[in-house]
Amino acid sequence: MFYPSYSRPLSGFPRDGAGDGGSRRGVRGGGDGLLAFPIAAQLGDHWRVNLSVSSFDDLSARIAAVRAEHDERRPGPADGRQPVHTVYVPADRFSRSTPADFGAEALRLLNTHTPGAGSFGAAFGLDPEIAGLVRERVAAKLASEPVEDVRIDFEDGYGVRGDEEEDAHVAQVVEAVAAAYQVKGLPHYWGLRVKSFADGGHDRAMRTLDGFLTALRDRLGRLPGGFTITFPKVVAAEHVALFVEYLERLETALGLPSGILRFEIQVETTGAVIDPEGRFALPRIAAAAGGRLTAAHFGVFDYTAELGLPPDEQRLDHPACDYARHAMQVAFAGTGVRLSDGSTNVIPRNDGPDEVNAAWSVHAAHVRHSLRHGFYQGWDLHPAHLPSRYAAVYAFHLTGVDDVIGRVRAWHEQAAGRAGVLDEPATVKALVARLRRAVDCGALDESVLPASRLS
Repeated sequence: MFYPSYSRPLSGFPRDGAGDGGSRRGVRGGGDGLLAFPIAAQLGDHWRVNLSVSSFDDLSARIAAVRAEHDERRPGPADGRQPVHTVYVPADRFSRSTPADFGAEALRLLNTHTPGAGSFGAAFGLDPEIAGLVRERVAAKLASEPVEDVRIDFEDGYGVRGDEEEDAHVAQVVEAVAAAYQVKGLPHYWGLRVKSFADGGHDRAMRTLDGFLTALRDRLGRLPGGFTITFPKVVAAEHVALFVEYLERLETALGLPSGILRFEIQVETTGAVIDPEGRFALPRIAAAAGGRLTAAHFGVFDYTAELGLPPDEQRLDHPACDYARHAMQVAFAGTGVRLSDGSTNVIPRNDGPDEVNAAWSVHAAHVRHSLRHGFYQGWDLHPAHLPSRYAAVYAFHLTGVDDVIGRVRAWHEQAAGRAGVLDEPATVKALVARLRRAVDCGALDESVLPASRLS
């Protein structure tokens, strides 16, 4: 056993060897000026620790209370699968076959412009060693589950319409959702984006959501799972609190369970990051959501426009956007609120190879930028975005995957005393989460996952 040594004696404690000839048991002697601390007395095979403070139970209770409060605010990552994207479709263009149509068009573009592993790897800048495997799995994904999350858009992608026209499109969307649900054609996650409270669209937002949910209840008798609402252009926590109050009234009127209507916010204004008093705004916005907040999505173009960036610099990978994304990470880490990056506005103007490959190049680079910064979800606006989304995501997960699996296994071996010290537990948790995401999106087979107590 090792005892601390000190270079100078402390007042009130005898120096080693002073007054007792250095005979104090268990403590270094020799009159060298080291403290003679009565650290422990040996009693048989046990040690009795001598303590100077009679009790710190009150401190322990207060420490536990602080920890409990922290754990309530930051309970850890959200459970379940996170989609790799949200596909935005204007409400007037949504039909029951829209997700399948996106997949069919994306697969056609993939087969037309990258018929083999070589052309696929060149189009997306992939290592030739994994290009064939990634292409195979991307093609399978586009054929089986091309859209993981869809948002039927009544905001910017839809525009401002008269009440009669928007009401008609609400009815059209209800029929499309009901028909898709009945043939199991809805994606795993789906929902509506309503108009913002920030620019005078609040009455229309509440009317659209009420009309949609009321008609869907009458049509199906239930709310299909995976539903969420996108609340855009948040400028103040007070707007979020008012939206929550509206959702409470809507649940009561519809006979829905309390709290079932949950939503995501869009962080696309400077006021959502820093409030008028110069305070960090995102924690107050999250608190105002009252436990209903599922995700925070970054809005590239409104945010960069408000900053005054010129149009050709309004892009996902601009450094100004990194600041906002990092602020979102700090605010929401461990809260269970998921993060999503924004969109790429570059789409092919025609079916020509130059147009398609140029759009793929920009979009894939943006997806890789998001992934490097820890944003594992983003927006897609066009069928051409699906091949580049899955190519970049799958390559990210499959590159070095054997090393990731090996590190997780090695950590468990050393934890059992059969190997040296390797990664920290926090790092292993991140590695396990990466593997879980890879399986959830189809990049990796479940069978290859190592067992982990940290999953």
